[in-house]
Amino acid sequence: QVQLVESGGGLVQAGGSLRLSCAVSGRTFSANAARWYRTAPGKQREGVASITSGANTNYASSVKGRFTIFRDDAKNTLYLEMNNLVPEDTAVYYCTVVLSGTWYWGQGIQVTVSS
Repeated sequence: QVQLVESGGGLVQAGGSLRLSCAVSGRTFSANAARWYRTAPGKQREGVASITSGANTNYASSVKGRFTIFRDDAKNTLYLEMNNLVPEDTAVYYCTVVLSGTWYWGQGIQVTVSS
């Protein structure tokens, strides 16, 4: 059974940093595409960052230059490094990975940025 468990969220002041982790269990995650999404209060889900099987990355314009998506295949873990956070980054963040054509989702983790 595939499970994705996010960690690393919390409360941070504007200008601060957080690193989100998404630990994948039940299947090997290496060389698979993955994404981070977020849902802010009162807003639709937004794609934040993606990484392909070839490790090419893409970012939403709102986070480009501040966020970095990467993975450690040896640890079967996906990461989202978030720097220079602003209150508009406050949201529930979700990781998702594709394994054999199926996208699996984590349960979500809260990130709150205070001004």
